[in-house]
Amino acid sequence: MNIIIVGCGKVGSTLAEQLNEDGNNITVIDMNAAKVESITNRYDIMGIVGNGATHMVQQQAGIYDADLLIAVTGSDELNLLCCLIAKKAGNCQTIARVKNPDYSTEAPYLKNELGLAMVINPEYAAAAEIARVLRFPSAIKIDTFAKGRVELLKFRLPEKSRIVGMSVKEVVTKLHCDVLVCTAERGDDAYIANGDFVFEEKDVISIIASPKNADDFFRKIDYKMHSVKDAMIAGGGEITHYLCDILHRSGISIKIIERDKSVCEELCSLWPDVAVINGDATDQSLLLEEGLTNTGAFLALTNMDEENILLSLFARSSNQGKIVTKINRIDFDDVIKHLDLDTIIYPKNITADMILRYVRAMKNTIGSNVETLYNIIKGKAEAAEFIVRENSPVTGKPLCELEFKKDVLVAAILRGKNVIIPRGYDVIEPGDAVVIVSRLMALHDISDILK
Repeated sequence: MNIIIVGCGKVGSTLAEQLNEDGNNITVIDMNAAKVESITNRYDIMGIVGNGATHMVQQQAGIYDADLLIAVTGSDELNLLCCLIAKKAGNCQTIARVKNPDYSTEAPYLKNELGLAMVINPEYAAAAEIARVLRFPSAIKIDTFAKGRVELLKFRLPEKSRIVGMSVKEVVTKLHCDVLVCTAERGDDAYIANGDFVFEEKDVISIIASPKNADDFFRKIDYKMHSVKDAMIAGGGEITHYLCDILHRSGISIKIIERDKSVCEELCSLWPDVAVINGDATDQSLLLEEGLTNTGAFLALTNMDEENILLSLFARSSNQGKIVTKINRIDFDDVIKHLDLDTIIYPKNITADMILRYVRAMKNTIGSNVETLYNIIKGKAEAAEFIVRENSPVTGKPLCELEFKKDVLVAAILRGKNVIIPRGYDVIEPGDAVVIVSRLMALHDISDILK
């Protein structure tokens, strides 16, 4: 596919890298010549220096032959204008990043009136992910397949867990749990977990199961499953704005600490039931006075990554509840993952993943059949959901008779309303939705998993 990306910030750079790896033809546009040069040299793609909201610059970038234009600059209005011009000039699909809460209620209108394929709000997407994790605080991260009927849950194995020292097949046979262990992270190493994989303390494990079976699994391994009834939030920005709405509807009481008085006043006027404290969240005594030690969850959502990390580490030393840390910069994620931070939210990665998912689904009409896509372990393992078509080479035989490539796992089969956690003698049928976990990045068709 021919794809134009307007904006060479963190999201634009991530998209350029991953879409280029997927075999697409990428052209980036930005007014900052240094950014364009850096990104084009790094990924060997085309670059144009200029205003992506002008017809002339889009023409230089090849808008007439483009399949998709993605506008991810720092300005919502510029993104919408880029898409409008692209739609008129090239009649291609368009995606706009729109993050201002003022536009959030307008998203369906903007999408329909401007003919956009997607309107992505990274802050709302981050808030939705945080809310999912708070509903199931045992998990570090939760992704869903088949409209929520199957969940992929990532969690850290606690010290002295009853399954430490057990292999995957021992867990299945001894605990009688209908879940499938997909991946394990141990330090810098990542594994697709086969039956002989043995668990160790502090492994980060991903499992696939229905919500009910996941609950059963966590109970059987004696994993803490306290539900969150209240949350303390450091920072009153856009993610907090959306969280107030989502958590309020979920019955979770909220306390916000924000140093900007005008932001506090705005939050108070919008959410009268929310406790808003005008103060500095880095003041440890203030956090303790406001009940940090007893709160069900602490969310570090300020605009400073360093502040969020320090706040989360302090909260972890004072509180046994759920800790969520927002990180904007994605450059140091290899360093950050070694810190004891519980759940880390990267709004820019969430945005990039949503766009990548859509691009893979677009290729459905060209010959692929990817429905959903998640990065389980960044750059090392992903989960893709496929709809199996007639005459697919994976149908008609038991799984144990198919010759799979190395590091490929059939994680779930969805047939009608039934969720099947597959074993060796299960058979994939046409029309099934199948979840594949693999270290083979950029699978485009389910047949790619076979030797």
